[in-house]
Amino acid sequence: MKIAIATKDFTRVAGHAGQARHWLLYDSDASAPEPLRIELAKMQVFHHWEGDGPHPLDGVSVIVAGSAGDGFRRRMDKRSIDVLLTGESAADRVLTAVLNGEVLPDPTFDPSLLLCRLRDIFSKY
Repeated sequence: MKIAIATKDFTRVAGHAGQARHWLLYDSDASAPEPLRIELAKMQVFHHWEGDGPHPLDGVSVIVAGSAGDGFRRRMDKRSIDVLLTGESAADRVLTAVLNGEVLPDPTFDPSLLLCRLRDIFSKY
């Protein structure tokens, strides 16, 4: 199972999955004990990505972030990716909790989601 955590700086969970450029990718089937650090190019960031061709996060089963708009959730749903939102800020604690099947703390209120919801009304996704 592959787990991707949206981060600000590879240590803190990003507040907005669709805008995240830095991701920690953990593969429970791989022998590497540490997550792989992935830095997306601007056009690979989900907010800008058109969905054409392969993506560095292909094959991920779970995405964890601080927040995500409805459009992002729909896009991930089409790719059969579960989106988990959390108020936990430490990426390493999030990974440990997900791997252990623990419940993540609820996300905090994110006012930028109001703008995302407005944008999603007019989105092609």
